[in-house]
Amino acid sequence: MDPVTALSEVAFYLEREHAATYRVQAFRHAADVVADLDDLTRASRRRSDNWTELPGIGPKTAAVIRESFDGVPDYLVRLREEAEPIGLGGQELLAALRGDLHTHSDWSDGGSSIEEMHSAASSMIGHEYFALTDHSPRLTVANGLSAERLRTQLDGVAEINEKGEGARILTGIEVDILDDGTLDQDEGLLAELDVVVASVHSHLRADRDVMTKRMLCAVANPHVDVLGHCTGRLVTGGRGQRPESKFDAEKVFAACRDHGTAVEINSRPERRDPPSRLIDLALETECLFSIDTDAHAPGQLAWLGYGCERAAERGVEPDRVINTWPAGDLLAWTEG
Repeated sequence: MDPVTALSEVAFYLEREHAATYRVQAFRHAADVVADLDDLTRASRRRSDNWTELPGIGPKTAAVIRESFDGVPDYLVRLREEAEPIGLGGQELLAALRGDLHTHSDWSDGGSSIEEMHSAASSMIGHEYFALTDHSPRLTVANGLSAERLRTQLDGVAEINEKGEGARILTGIEVDILDDGTLDQDEGLLAELDVVVASVHSHLRADRDVMTKRMLCAVANPHVDVLGHCTGRLVTGGRGQRPESKFDAEKVFAACRDHGTAVEINSRPERRDPPSRLIDLALETECLFSIDTDAHAPGQLAWLGYGCERAAERGVEPDRVINTWPAGDLLAWTEG
């Protein structure tokens, strides 16, 4: 087994199971170090077994490297065997998903490159497509993309897609909904993207009427395809807890239905957004849904099961979920 592949797969499973970041980074760093070695250097180090002399390579990562030359490393075998299905109650819905419409790379606040996200989405998850939706410019804490940086990113995505290998990367953005309901990116550029996820990230405690007007304006924008994590709540995790934003959900979901904007069921465990009662309301309002990971690392792409389980519990059927659709149908809808 290629040692870089082995190290990356170990990191994937650790991320999937919510391991501490430093453990994941150790294996990703080791993969980067080995990837920079040419074949002759790898062969020499294999003979002398001096992997730990390389910067950032410790005994555990060295063992994975050493054993990969003779097959699948023991540690990776164990991680594969111990990986339990995520979201047992939503496996039928999970199987129907063809992709993920909300993911991040290290171009904004994600931890891995576009290439690493693409590799995991293709080989580990088996997606047909996924949308790369890094943040927009005013979210400076997340290194949001200016129009210039986004255009540069689009060129890189096109190069990957031109190879025709693995999942298709859909161009996209998670655009911030500003205080007046306008979107934090050039309208002409938004029109060029395959998928636009619009989310509120600031002034989450605004007055109910103010927040309602803000969201109504955003979901009515013809470029917006998905309303992301609509309440903004946090229910657990390292960032602490945060209450739901207050808005008129009946009006907002009716606008989503009328303007062809899907309501996201965000799969991140710390979000569980929307709450169950709002999934019920969106269903009653006849909204479409998008079940997404909001992944910021390759292993988090496996978290779709969390969202699928919640959706299945509320009775969401696959045909109501836009990322169960073939790419052609999805893009015809987002462009419509």
